[in-house]
Amino acid sequence: MTFRMDRAMTNARALACIALLLWLPACSLETESPVDWARSLLREVPLVDGHNDLPWHYHARYGSDVTKLDLRVHQPRLQTDIPRLRKGGLGGQFWSVFVSPSLPGEKAVCRTLDQIDVVHGMIERHPDVFALALTADDVVRIHGEGRIASLLGLEGGHSINSSLAALRLFYRLGVRYMTLTHVRDTGWAHAATEKPDAGGLTPLGKEVIREMNRLGMLVDLSHVSVRTMTDTLAVSTAPCIFSHSSARALTDHPRNVPDAVLEALKQNNGIVMVTFVTSFINSEVKRHRTARREELNRLRKVHRKDRDRVKKALEAWSRAHPAPRATLADVADHIDHIKNTIGVDHVGIGSDFDGMGRGPEGLEDVSKFVDLVAELLRRDYTEAEVKKVAGLNLLRVLRAAEARARALKKGQTQDTAVTER
Repeated sequence: MTFRMDRAMTNARALACIALLLWLPACSLETESPVDWARSLLREVPLVDGHNDLPWHYHARYGSDVTKLDLRVHQPRLQTDIPRLRKGGLGGQFWSVFVSPSLPGEKAVCRTLDQIDVVHGMIERHPDVFALALTADDVVRIHGEGRIASLLGLEGGHSINSSLAALRLFYRLGVRYMTLTHVRDTGWAHAATEKPDAGGLTPLGKEVIREMNRLGMLVDLSHVSVRTMTDTLAVSTAPCIFSHSSARALTDHPRNVPDAVLEALKQNNGIVMVTFVTSFINSEVKRHRTARREELNRLRKVHRKDRDRVKKALEAWSRAHPAPRATLADVADHIDHIKNTIGVDHVGIGSDFDGMGRGPEGLEDVSKFVDLVAELLRRDYTEAEVKKVAGLNLLRVLRAAEARARALKKGQTQDTAVTER
């Protein structure tokens, strides 16, 4: 009798232990913070950001000398440095290659080469942190090595000076997307902020799109007019991207994407990489900036060339009209809108860090990427959905562009047109 009772008690204890072991993992998942959960997901898949303007600061502040900026230490004047990149969980970055659209043609090409050289120099200076990625598989491999996959994005078609030869050479140097315009028209594509209703793609513009498809270079529609968006989506046979734009239905800014274009982008199988630029994601911020700009223009007319009086008067206006703040939640709202409108397969992240002013509250610098992912988890995004937004959607698009290029190159010769006839 005693033996049977002892055996029963032993069995009961064993069952209790098994139950405890089964319960503990579930308990840890329930008590794991959203940020810790987000970090674990970003170890599984790379978070790929569509746009960062750090290379421009090397040029503007240090004459393109990569030895004069130590990214290994905190850089309070910037939104990007290595410690904060690591903290933010970034796995892949499109570094923006930007030159002023006011530069004349040949100078724009030369300055673009300078900016490409800066990115290569930055990567070579920190080989334990960055590695050049030319393909989607490179991104996955480099992320698996614990480094940040570094891709190049050309911000503005003015950089090629209407030359398909220049486009091809930039591709060979590592450029994997080109934004068709910046704030000005290129002559073959119309911009969102310069007479946006004037037109879309010219015949040469359509040739540029076809050549980008043939190369496997992503077509980026941030900065372009709605007509250019729709013309491009009709021409391109590979998925397109918006590297740093948001939803116009939430914030009516010309740099954002209207719902009708979202539907066309879904048919194209492309993505919108939602930006953090505060006037693109918050209508109150946009209205305040518009009002401040109008007041500045008025003061310049009143005080003419007296810059000090203009400055003091504008400071007084700003004190009387404090600026509203955009927040991390605003960015998540734009992601929500695109997901709900055309599906989670068509949205990503494109910050514009170091190419904008002050970031949204909660997204002040690159260390905060993980907090945005955590917010999506709080909003009941599944792990699979979060992984798509973080980077898998971009990798799918990049792979599709690579596959399309391989198909087009079979038996197809290069188009040698260099200028619009």
